[in-house]
Amino acid sequence: MRGDLPGPSFLLGGEAPVRRIGFGAMRLALGRSARGPEAGVAVLRRAVELGVNHIDTAGFYGAGDAGAHELIRRALAPYPEELVIATKVGPLFGAGLAPAGEARAGQLRGLVEDDLRRLGVDRLDLVHLRVGGLGPPGDEPIGDRFAALAELREEGLIRHLGVSHVSAAQLAEARSVAPVAAVQNAFHVHDQGDRAVLAACEEAGIAYVPYFPLGGGHPSIDLSRLAEVAARHEATPAQVALAWLLAVSPVTLPIPGTGSLAHLAENTAAGGLRLTPTDLATLAPEGRREHSSP
Repeated sequence: MRGDLPGPSFLLGGEAPVRRIGFGAMRLALGRSARGPEAGVAVLRRAVELGVNHIDTAGFYGAGDAGAHELIRRALAPYPEELVIATKVGPLFGAGLAPAGEARAGQLRGLVEDDLRRLGVDRLDLVHLRVGGLGPPGDEPIGDRFAALAELREEGLIRHLGVSHVSAAQLAEARSVAPVAAVQNAFHVHDQGDRAVLAACEEAGIAYVPYFPLGGGHPSIDLSRLAEVAARHEATPAQVALAWLLAVSPVTLPIPGTGSLAHLAENTAAGGLRLTPTDLATLAPEGRREHSSP
């Protein structure tokens, strides 16, 4: 298959061009893909060399020298002008890996200021309000918390605002408070239950950033169901899964993460894979919907 760049660009917030295949930094700091700081730095630098200019992170992705923020700063600062670093705030953590609660509106400034310090920047490119716990998105009000982030945007600490793990109603509420540049929700070829939010993003020109685009949560992707299409293109099933996300909507910005240089090259090359109508028909029908959470 052909593919030397992560695909065409999307104007984030109507003005920041980002290539449609980005990079998720979670796996550099958490889970089995975490291979130590040196490996993380090498992967990040190679991602930028391959043309990636949208990197997703969060302050709760690890800590110390091996935290995702610290790896990004070490690998890429001073940052290229075209690089967009997206982060998430909202969950509060205790001693374990599961969220212990959510930050109140008045606590969000401290989280944003911590991200600014750890990333070594004066302004964050994109901040998502990450809503809820590990279950499905709910419909609890988010307006006061999103308004707190909007105030920080007015102060110049944030360039663009996003929301993560939200329902269609919560997205509408956030948009009534301030412009939303991106939504980050669970979605992949076998987990398509978020179509209503995706449609809302398409209509408004909002970036839709599917987390776990290769099925890292639940449900997983059944790679055997992608094998026929992969064989047609001499590609891997994972590349087909990413290409499907690019084909399903012009606003999707998948952020596959990995700690492997080989998998990084495979993921970014998927931007050059163009699925045909026959391919898309082969990949239908939709899989069973469950819920996942980063």
